[in-house]
Amino acid sequence: MERSLETQVGQAVDAWLAWLPRWEPANHRGRVAPCRRCFGSPVLSAAGLGADVPHGVQHGLSTRVKSIVDHAVAEYTSRNLPMLQTELDQQAARNRRRSYRPAEGLEPEFEGMPLDPEPEPGAPFLFTLTGLAAEEDAAIPALPPLSDAAKAALRQEVGLADDYANMIGREVCAVLLHHRLRIQAAVAEYVEPQVAAMLDDLSRFLDAPFDPRDPGPLAS
Repeated sequence: MERSLETQVGQAVDAWLAWLPRWEPANHRGRVAPCRRCFGSPVLSAAGLGADVPHGVQHGLSTRVKSIVDHAVAEYTSRNLPMLQTELDQQAARNRRRSYRPAEGLEPEFEGMPLDPEPEPGAPFLFTLTGLAAEEDAAIPALPPLSDAAKAALRQEVGLADDYANMIGREVCAVLLHHRLRIQAAVAEYVEPQVAAMLDDLSRFLDAPFDPRDPGPLAS
């Protein structure tokens, strides 16, 4: 029996709450580009995770909830949108021909995140995971082109799938509202103390940027 949206969202929140105690602040440089999955997400707004919550914490929940919407849309597409389903099946078969798929099989906390870190100025990478995956993809023949009529029909089905995704997304957000208190309680317990400790360490470093035991250049 298909689980209800309420059950699926509750289980996604439970899984995120079970993971949250293992979260630690990132110790690498942040990326300039915002995460397209999390930036301005109505899911995060419904969950009460504002801009003051670290992105890694947000991403772990938004990815789990997105998988619920994706599954619902996939079910709707398979039942009602045959042309779009055929196109998706062909693309999936093409993807399976790639022997190197670094973005697949990741844990929810890493799904959809950039595969490579930001390069250091003046120190380019010898290779990147994204570049290797692109080389693999370029070696596989593209899907056959569609006629103009087929393209128009496919666009119509894509529009229907988008409308359904928006409807499911709104229902998921409504369910998330009932989980806000325990989500925010977990953030207060596991996330805020770590962020406060990190800011405290930073403020101490800014107040005393040099080792007080180091006499410095003026001592000579």
